[in-house]
Amino acid sequence: MAVEMVVLVPVLLLVALLVVAGGRHVSTQGEVQALARDAARAASLERDTGSARTAAQSVVTQASSTAAWLDRCRISTFGGTFVSGGDVVIDVTCDVSLGDLGILGLSRTVAITGTSTAPIDTYRRTQ
Repeated sequence: MAVEMVVLVPVLLLVALLVVAGGRHVSTQGEVQALARDAARAASLERDTGSARTAAQSVVTQASSTAAWLDRCRISTFGGTFVSGGDVVIDVTCDVSLGDLGILGLSRTVAITGTSTAPIDTYRRTQ
């Protein structure tokens, strides 16, 4: 009985850590996607490209400072047609820390990207 436990406990521990790592990855994908959505929406409410980029970056910076596993978030793509009736496209990339699960041999950080598009109001004056 003791031999089986010596073999079984480490295997069960590794399986549990894999489940935690997978859950963290899926949860963080949702957070990064929501962050991209919020940044695109904030950018679409501005009147010019410079203000839109600043608003989006502010949303990303604020959200990534409060998230537990997001080490560094950045806007990797800022595009679209910034005119009335156009849209704003934003890609947000965040590095996710997996260092506390190091026993699995996973890389320390994983980059996760979220993409979102937000329409600009047809009647909004842009510059």
